[in-house]
Amino acid sequence: MTDPKSAESLLHVRVYYEDTDAGGVVFYANYLKFLERARTEWLRNLGVNQSGLAVSEQRLFVVRSLDMSYRKPAKLDDLLTIRSRVTKLGRASIHFAQRAERDGELLAEGNIQVCCVDAANMRPTELPTDLRAKLESIQE
Repeated sequence: MTDPKSAESLLHVRVYYEDTDAGGVVFYANYLKFLERARTEWLRNLGVNQSGLAVSEQRLFVVRSLDMSYRKPAKLDDLLTIRSRVTKLGRASIHFAQRAERDGELLAEGNIQVCCVDAANMRPTELPTDLRAKLESIQE
């Protein structure tokens, strides 16, 4: 993981047997898991504890939308680099651009919109003030 104050975050993920399909390549839906881990670890490095927010502020993060493109397959034992950066902050949302790479080669990329919701009613609610400040401070 890179510097939490950086506009871009890096997470390295090893491909395990459980990540592959019958053809020996990463099953397409597993890229979404890799991207989720990267977003979660980046927030954690920023000092944001999602389970803590759920308890203390009754706020959760849910994926509202995503757009994925798959370029080349990843295979068993590959070491992937997941690159994440915030592209836009909304009142209740964070837009991420994410890429999965192997040795600098683009394998998959996506744009993901994550929405902050009230845990009680699952309706959109403002991003926590401290999180917004942290994200604004690192935006390019």
